[in-house]
Amino acid sequence: MNQSELTIGDVVQLNPETCRNAAFAGCFMTITEPKSWGAQGYVQALGTSFEKPGGQAYYRAKWDEMEGPIGRAEFVVEAE
Repeated sequence: MNQSELTIGDVVQLNPETCRNAAFAGCFMTITEPKSWGAQGYVQALGTSFEKPGGQAYYRAKWDEMEGPIGRAEFVVEAE
């Protein structure tokens, strides 16, 4: 995978064997900023109730941490 393959809204999976932060291992990340070294994106967190949505956990992944793209997100959520 390289920079030209990723666009905003692409979804990748973070490889559990190479992900530097184990909390993100195996998660699906929505790309918000393709970079020359990889990409910045977020994993959407669950809310605390039916009335309050969760937030975004942002991560900067290097190329060897990502697999895909596996699809596209219909909605790219803005940080609140």
